[in-house]
Amino acid sequence: MAPRRPNGADAFPDPVESVAPKPVPRGPRYAALDLGTNSCRMLIAEPRGNQFRVVDSFSKSVQLGAGLERTGRLSRASIGRTIQALRVCQQKLRRHRIAGMRLVATEACRRAENGDSFMARVQRETGLKFDIITPLEEAQLAVVSCAPLVSRKTDQLLVVDIGGGSTELVWIDLTGIPPEERVRAIMRLHGGFEPQNGGDGPRARVVDWISVPLGVATLRDQFSDVEDDAARFALMSWFFEENLAEFAPYKREQKREGFQIVGTSGTVTTVAASHLGLRRYDRNRVDGLRMTSDEIDRVIRTYLTLGPEGRRRDPRIGTDRQALIMPGAAILQALLRCWPTDRLSVADRGLREGMLYAQMTADGVLTEGDD
Repeated sequence: MAPRRPNGADAFPDPVESVAPKPVPRGPRYAALDLGTNSCRMLIAEPRGNQFRVVDSFSKSVQLGAGLERTGRLSRASIGRTIQALRVCQQKLRRHRIAGMRLVATEACRRAENGDSFMARVQRETGLKFDIITPLEEAQLAVVSCAPLVSRKTDQLLVVDIGGGSTELVWIDLTGIPPEERVRAIMRLHGGFEPQNGGDGPRARVVDWISVPLGVATLRDQFSDVEDDAARFALMSWFFEENLAEFAPYKREQKREGFQIVGTSGTVTTVAASHLGLRRYDRNRVDGLRMTSDEIDRVIRTYLTLGPEGRRRDPRIGTDRQALIMPGAAILQALLRCWPTDRLSVADRGLREGMLYAQMTADGVLTEGDD
């Protein structure tokens, strides 16, 4: 399910002169809010055929998990920034007639000693009620959101969601699914990773999945005392790989033909924007872009050559991302060291899209059709 893009991709053609355009019927609107370790992101969308169209959005770097690695608690400043952002979300939700919404919090709230009390304060001050979801559900939503980017030629699929506080990896075997059914079979995983047939069709087979409690923010904090930029990057990358040891497909030899990685995160989209040489981020060019291991490695080596000051000034990285890009690149390099690929697909999508799809599917407002 590819979310329709709000920047003109879904606009209707201009009407013929003197012919009034027909009003576009408005469908029910759904909201999805993802409160992560680093960012607060929300989408409001309405169904369009077998997809959806985004009508409003919000994204803010709130750094909720700042200092969490050291203290085990959400700080007063982080809580203040986050509640301020959530008040903006609350106002947007009030402006739309929302048929359904799903609000979730992830690793920072799972780990923090005061995570539950923070959630209670959020509800008290904003009226927004969040679910602190499990790593399993986080992985399921990430997989569903990325399904439309999977090639019909893919037999083995690795979906990677690099977050602020954790990284989810899901390995999926598609060899038993007809090529034309593979996207739908992956989307059905929103109901669980367990094997299941019947109903609306087969689910793809999940070989293994893992939630590594290391994301861009937590990895940065763990190695903040290493002063040398290149040494810090190398240590972060090898440390992340060490944490993959319990993942069943770890270091499993994999032919490049028929193998695909789909990566969803700010890290992956930033690397893609750098690869394309974009001076201004363009989702239309980034989402769905395919990159090889060698192309990604060249971008990462460029980041290392730039150094901290150069990365800070690079418009392709941006001020919000510059402090987190090297931990993310270290994770990405570790993954490609284990599983080199000529088909890493860049996904500018994530939990929000997965939540929207799951809600609309449950309400039966999406129509059948080609994906």
